[in-house]
Amino acid sequence: MHLTREEERIYEGEEGWARKKAMEILVAIGDINNASKLIPIKSAHISGASYKTIGDAFEFINRLGIDVGIDNEIDRTVKVKSTLNPIGMDRERWNVMNVSNKFVAKQKEVINAYTKLGITAECTCVPYLIGNTPEMGEHIAWSESSAVLYANSVLGARTNIEGAPSALASALIGKTPLYGLHETERREAEIRIRVSVNVDRLITDADYSALGFLIGELASSKIPLIELSPSSFLSSSLSPSKDELKHLSAAIGATGSIGLYHIDIAGLVEVDFPVPSERAEIEEADLKRFYEDWDWDCDCDCDTGTEKGGVVIAIGCPHCSAQELQHIYELLSAESRGRKVRNELFIFTARAIKERMQETVRKIEDYGVKVICDTCFVVSPAFENYRCVITNSGKMLRYVPLLCGSAKVKLCKTEECVRRAF
Repeated sequence: MHLTREEERIYEGEEGWARKKAMEILVAIGDINNASKLIPIKSAHISGASYKTIGDAFEFINRLGIDVGIDNEIDRTVKVKSTLNPIGMDRERWNVMNVSNKFVAKQKEVINAYTKLGITAECTCVPYLIGNTPEMGEHIAWSESSAVLYANSVLGARTNIEGAPSALASALIGKTPLYGLHETERREAEIRIRVSVNVDRLITDADYSALGFLIGELASSKIPLIELSPSSFLSSSLSPSKDELKHLSAAIGATGSIGLYHIDIAGLVEVDFPVPSERAEIEEADLKRFYEDWDWDCDCDCDTGTEKGGVVIAIGCPHCSAQELQHIYELLSAESRGRKVRNELFIFTARAIKERMQETVRKIEDYGVKVICDTCFVVSPAFENYRCVITNSGKMLRYVPLLCGSAKVKLCKTEECVRRAF
């Protein structure tokens, strides 16, 4: 991979140990993927922020910020706007969560290690909703599969599926290797997946979660062109909403290993690449079977909410948007009939969104609901002892059994999630 004179200086350590290590990471990745050069990026989004998942490996990040033996005048902060993925607790209300003092102390050390590098501790999986919003064609370096898919597929930005080390390295250098989804020819669809279901099916976040789950399994590592048939139109519009695409992206990223999809509704979208010959189809029976496969009778007292640590309802994976918070409040208001929730209901959102929706959040919490920021169900140790988890998230459907003990997971529409809370 060709390096400019400035990049060679960094590689040789003339701008300090931290940037030298970052450049070594980028060069190694570039060489492995036959990249010709490094290209500038506009932003970075960095995962590996929860102490539950990163453990004491954060000491390496801490060392990057210290840069032992280097002149203090050398700038060791990131070169581009950089945000952080969810951590293992709410930074301000961790005391309402079931996390130990030891975990809290370690998690604070992780945050400090990142912030010393100039990374904004927004701690969310939806950076595109809080100001880190790339424009069409912009090159970025993002980790977090759901955010990568949304950035590439919905916003039209360009990023590979970065890991925590490579995203951090790109943030410190302000560049990334030119390969993969940064190249136009690598963004072409490789498989057509036609969705043919009834008009009343694709109308909720949970349905897009189920669809994304199936698409990810079918596509595997091939970029899909998702074709929605006319019978799949939503009742009031001809395209999915941004929140529905958020759920679709998250579920595809949970079961597939791709960073991009294309979506076409009844041939209304012109594509600038050859239509792939390989085809697959998702029909009404497939979605019905999917819900049946993930359906079960909870063996704790879900209806009365009397068993502590039994059932929990979790919404906000990815983090809820302002529109979703408003919708949840309206559902709570319609369902409550003056009651508070009887089963635990957690809503996860970005702190900036919570602050923007302060009055709505206050009303939601008046029903006994906990609105949590900075973290999510799957990366916090607070949620490892529940037996039954009800959610509208396809991503949680995939990761809760892997990261949250032996809990069973049920996929439900948001309306059903709220109803079960009572």
